[in-house]
Amino acid sequence: MKSLVIKGTKRVGLTKQELKKLRADGKVPCVIYGGKENVHFSTTALELRDLVYSPSVYTVNLDIDGEQHQAVMKDLQFHPVTDKILHIDFLALDNNKPVALAVPVIIKGSAEGVKQGGKLIQKMRKMNIRALPSHLPDAIEIDVTPLGIGQAVKVSMVQRENITLLDSPNNIIVAVRTTRNVAEETPAAAAATPAPAAAAPAAAAKPAK
Repeated sequence: MKSLVIKGTKRVGLTKQELKKLRADGKVPCVIYGGKENVHFSTTALELRDLVYSPSVYTVNLDIDGEQHQAVMKDLQFHPVTDKILHIDFLALDNNKPVALAVPVIIKGSAEGVKQGGKLIQKMRKMNIRALPSHLPDAIEIDVTPLGIGQAVKVSMVQRENITLLDSPNNIIVAVRTTRNVAEETPAAAAATPAPAAAAPAAAAKPAK
């Protein structure tokens, strides 16, 4: 998985007044949990830009006053009015412990059903997975080339080594649906197809002499 470097500064106080001052100064309060102890720190919105405003998922190398922490973003809070980042929770990574994460779904190929007039519908933009940090993928790629009209790819049909899929096996990831044009053309085509000629009536049997 791709990685980013984010620099921060440890927070001395954890009061509401300190949080208010940090945000007034353009800083974002954060915490790293899941390690030996929680680490409270702050960073700038600029440092977080590539992590937060991106469809990609990254592991993060947090440089907190020179201390290095490997983590992933687990929770993100925005202000309901201004959309400013209020707080971020990071989960510390341990190379020996699996981590659960939502990763993007990337569609590859051109579905046969689309060429026939169907419409490709992507139901899941992300999939929930569990894997060791070294096996975390950038995304789950789905090849839709063989999909015909009315066919779909479900979670149960996806298999990846060293990764556990956490979503329901029956969840549809992507499907090709019939469009109105296809539905209207089908009966019209059937009506235009000439019916097979009726069999000629059998000749009347001659009476026996």
